[in-house]
Amino acid sequence: MATRIADTADVADGATIGDGSSVWHLAQVREEAVLGEGCIIGRGAYIGTGVRLGDHCKVQNYALVYEPAVLADGVFIGPAVVLTNDTFPRAINADGSLKSADDWEAVGVTIERGASIGARAVCVAPVTIGAWATVAAGAVVTKDVPAHALVAGVPARRIGWVGESGRPLSDDGDGRWTCPVTGTAYEQTQDTLRKVVK
Repeated sequence: MATRIADTADVADGATIGDGSSVWHLAQVREEAVLGEGCIIGRGAYIGTGVRLGDHCKVQNYALVYEPAVLADGVFIGPAVVLTNDTFPRAINADGSLKSADDWEAVGVTIERGASIGARAVCVAPVTIGAWATVAAGAVVTKDVPAHALVAGVPARRIGWVGESGRPLSDDGDGRWTCPVTGTAYEQTQDTLRKVVK
Protein backbone atom coordinates (compact mmCIF):
# COMPACT_ATOMS: atom_id res chain seq x y z
CA MET A 1 0.00 0.00 0.00
CA ALA A 2 1.39 3.39 -0.99
CA THR A 3 2.31 6.12 1.47
CA ARG A 4 0.43 9.40 0.92
CA ILE A 5 1.78 12.81 1.91
CA ALA A 6 -0.33 15.87 1.07
CA ASP A 7 1.37 18.68 -0.84
CA THR A 8 0.84 21.09 2.05
CA ALA A 9 2.20 18.72 4.72
CA ASP A 10 5.65 19.47 6.17
CA VAL A 11 7.55 16.20 6.62
CA ALA A 12 11.20 16.52 7.63
CA ASP A 13 13.79 14.69 5.55
CA GLY A 14 14.91 12.74 8.62
CA ALA A 15 11.41 11.43 9.46
CA THR A 16 10.45 7.82 8.73
CA ILE A 17 6.96 7.24 7.36
CA GLY A 18 5.76 3.62 7.29
CA ASP A 19 4.17 1.91 4.29
CA GLY A 20 0.54 2.76 3.76
CA SER A 21 0.60 5.78 6.08
CA SER A 22 -1.09 9.09 5.24
CA VAL A 23 -0.02 12.58 6.31
CA TRP A 24 -2.76 15.09 5.48
CA HIS A 25 -2.86 18.81 4.72
CA LEU A 26 -0.91 21.22 6.92
CA ALA A 27 0.35 18.44 9.22
CA GLN A 28 3.95 18.64 10.40
CA VAL A 29 6.16 15.61 11.10
CA ARG A 30 9.52 16.61 12.57
CA GLU A 31 13.04 15.21 12.27
CA GLU A 32 13.68 11.65 13.47
CA ALA A 33 9.96 11.00 14.06
CA VAL A 34 9.02 7.42 13.21
CA LEU A 35 5.55 6.45 12.01
CA GLY A 36 4.72 2.77 11.67
CA GLU A 37 2.71 1.19 8.86
CA GLY A 38 -0.82 2.32 8.11
CA CYS A 39 -0.81 5.44 10.31
CA ILE A 40 -3.06 8.43 9.63
CA ILE A 41 -1.92 11.94 10.59
CA GLY A 42 -4.82 14.39 10.26
CA ARG A 43 -4.98 17.95 9.00
CA GLY A 44 -2.88 20.38 11.03
CA ALA A 45 -1.55 17.73 13.41
CA TYR A 46 1.96 18.05 14.85
CA ILE A 47 4.34 15.13 15.46
CA GLY A 48 7.44 16.27 17.35
CA THR A 49 11.09 15.45 16.86
CA GLY A 50 11.83 11.80 17.62
CA VAL A 51 8.23 10.88 18.46
CA ARG A 52 7.56 7.18 17.80
CA LEU A 53 4.24 5.78 16.58
CA GLY A 54 3.53 2.08 16.17
CA ASP A 55 1.50 0.59 13.33
CA HIS A 56 -2.07 1.69 12.56
CA CYS A 57 -2.16 4.76 14.80
CA LYS A 58 -4.63 7.56 14.08
CA VAL A 59 -3.75 11.13 15.05
CA GLN A 60 -6.76 13.30 14.27
CA ASN A 61 -6.91 16.92 13.11
CA TYR A 62 -4.93 19.54 15.04
CA ALA A 63 -3.61 17.13 17.69
CA LEU A 64 -0.20 18.03 19.14
CA VAL A 65 2.11 15.12 19.96
CA TYR A 66 5.25 16.57 21.53
CA GLU A 67 8.53 14.70 21.89
CA PRO A 68 9.50 12.32 23.38
CA ALA A 69 6.03 10.71 23.20
CA VAL A 70 5.81 7.01 22.35
CA LEU A 71 2.60 5.49 20.97
CA ALA A 72 2.22 1.73 20.61
CA ASP A 73 0.27 -0.01 17.84
CA GLY A 74 -3.35 0.97 17.28
CA VAL A 75 -3.42 4.15 19.38
CA PHE A 76 -6.17 6.70 18.66
CA ILE A 77 -5.50 10.39 19.31
CA GLY A 78 -8.65 12.51 18.97
CA PRO A 79 -8.98 15.99 17.46
CA ALA A 80 -7.05 18.76 19.27
CA VAL A 81 -5.52 16.40 21.86
CA VAL A 82 -2.30 17.65 23.46
CA LEU A 83 0.47 15.39 24.76
CA THR A 84 2.72 17.75 26.74
CA ASN A 85 6.46 17.47 27.40
CA ASP A 86 7.47 20.16 29.92
CA THR A 87 6.82 19.70 33.64
CA PHE A 88 7.74 23.29 34.57
CA PRO A 89 7.10 25.45 31.47
CA ARG A 90 8.54 28.93 31.23
CA ALA A 91 9.43 31.15 28.26
CA ILE A 92 12.29 32.82 30.14
CA ASN A 93 14.84 31.99 32.83
CA ALA A 94 14.84 33.75 36.21
CA ASP A 95 17.34 36.30 34.84
CA GLY A 96 14.96 37.23 32.02
CA SER A 97 16.90 35.48 29.26
CA LEU A 98 14.97 33.45 26.72
CA LYS A 99 14.90 29.74 27.51
CA SER A 100 16.65 27.46 25.03
CA ALA A 101 16.66 23.71 24.47
CA ASP A 102 19.49 23.42 27.02
CA ASP A 103 17.38 25.00 29.80
CA TRP A 104 14.90 22.13 30.23
CA GLU A 105 14.54 18.40 29.91
CA ALA A 106 11.66 17.03 27.84
CA VAL A 107 9.50 14.35 29.45
CA GLY A 108 7.06 12.30 27.45
CA VAL A 109 3.69 10.61 27.37
CA THR A 110 3.63 6.86 26.73
CA ILE A 111 0.46 5.33 25.31
CA GLU A 112 0.15 1.56 25.17
CA ARG A 113 -1.52 -0.67 22.57
CA GLY A 114 -5.07 0.12 21.49
CA ALA A 115 -5.64 3.03 23.89
CA SER A 116 -7.80 6.01 22.86
CA ILE A 117 -7.52 9.67 23.85
CA GLY A 118 -10.72 11.65 23.31
CA ALA A 119 -11.05 15.05 21.64
CA ARG A 120 -9.38 18.00 23.36
CA ALA A 121 -7.99 15.86 26.18
CA VAL A 122 -4.62 16.86 27.63
CA CYS A 123 -2.08 14.34 28.92
CA VAL A 124 0.40 16.10 31.22
CA ALA A 125 3.78 14.37 30.96
CA PRO A 126 5.22 12.24 32.32
CA VAL A 127 2.28 9.79 32.28
CA THR A 128 1.57 6.35 30.87
CA ILE A 129 -1.83 5.43 29.43
CA GLY A 130 -2.32 1.67 29.72
CA ALA A 131 -3.31 -0.70 26.92
CA TRP A 132 -6.92 -0.40 25.69
CA ALA A 133 -7.66 2.44 28.13
CA THR A 134 -9.94 5.31 27.11
CA VAL A 135 -9.47 8.95 28.11
CA ALA A 136 -12.76 10.85 27.76
CA ALA A 137 -13.02 14.00 25.67
CA GLY A 138 -11.82 17.10 27.53
CA ALA A 139 -10.13 15.17 30.34
CA VAL A 140 -6.82 16.30 31.86
CA VAL A 141 -4.63 13.31 32.71
CA THR A 142 -2.05 13.99 35.44
CA LYS A 143 -1.47 10.41 36.69
CA ASP A 144 -0.84 7.05 35.03
CA VAL A 145 -3.97 5.35 33.69
CA PRO A 146 -4.28 1.56 34.16
CA ALA A 147 -4.94 -0.75 31.23
CA HIS A 148 -8.65 -0.90 30.28
CA ALA A 149 -9.53 2.08 32.51
CA LEU A 150 -12.12 4.64 31.41
CA VAL A 151 -11.10 8.02 32.83
CA ALA A 152 -12.84 11.39 32.68
CA GLY A 153 -12.76 14.82 34.30
CA VAL A 154 -10.29 17.45 35.45
CA PRO A 155 -8.16 15.93 36.82
CA ALA A 156 -9.04 12.61 35.18
CA ARG A 157 -10.35 9.84 37.44
CA ARG A 158 -11.39 6.29 36.66
CA ILE A 159 -15.16 6.06 36.15
CA GLY A 160 -15.28 2.53 34.73
CA TRP A 161 -13.57 -0.05 32.58
CA VAL A 162 -13.52 -0.63 28.82
CA GLY A 163 -12.78 -3.68 26.72
CA GLU A 164 -10.84 -3.96 23.48
CA SER A 165 -14.00 -2.99 21.56
CA GLY A 166 -13.89 0.40 23.29
CA ARG A 167 -17.30 -0.07 24.92
CA PRO A 168 -17.75 0.24 28.70
CA LEU A 169 -17.75 -3.14 30.43
CA SER A 170 -20.83 -4.44 32.25
CA ASP A 171 -20.38 -4.93 36.01
CA ASP A 172 -21.29 -8.52 36.88
CA GLY A 173 -20.48 -8.05 40.57
CA ASP A 174 -17.73 -9.58 42.72
CA GLY A 175 -15.01 -7.91 40.62
CA ARG A 176 -16.16 -9.51 37.37
CA TRP A 177 -16.82 -7.55 34.22
CA THR A 178 -18.03 -8.47 30.72
CA CYS A 179 -17.71 -6.77 27.34
CA PRO A 180 -21.25 -6.26 25.94
CA VAL A 181 -19.92 -6.53 22.37
CA THR A 182 -17.57 -9.53 22.46
CA GLY A 183 -18.66 -11.31 25.64
CA THR A 184 -15.05 -11.30 26.87
CA ALA A 185 -14.80 -11.68 30.65
CA TYR A 186 -12.46 -9.68 32.89
CA GLU A 187 -11.52 -9.82 36.57
CA GLN A 188 -10.71 -6.78 38.70
CA THR A 189 -8.18 -6.81 41.52
CA GLN A 190 -8.04 -3.38 43.18
CA ASP A 191 -7.08 -0.96 40.35
CA THR A 192 -6.08 -3.68 37.89
CA LEU A 193 -8.21 -5.46 35.31
CA ARG A 194 -7.17 -8.63 33.49
CA LYS A 195 -8.80 -10.63 30.75
CA VAL A 196 -10.03 -14.07 31.79
CA VAL A 197 -8.39 -16.63 29.52
CA LYS A 198 -10.50 -19.72 28.94
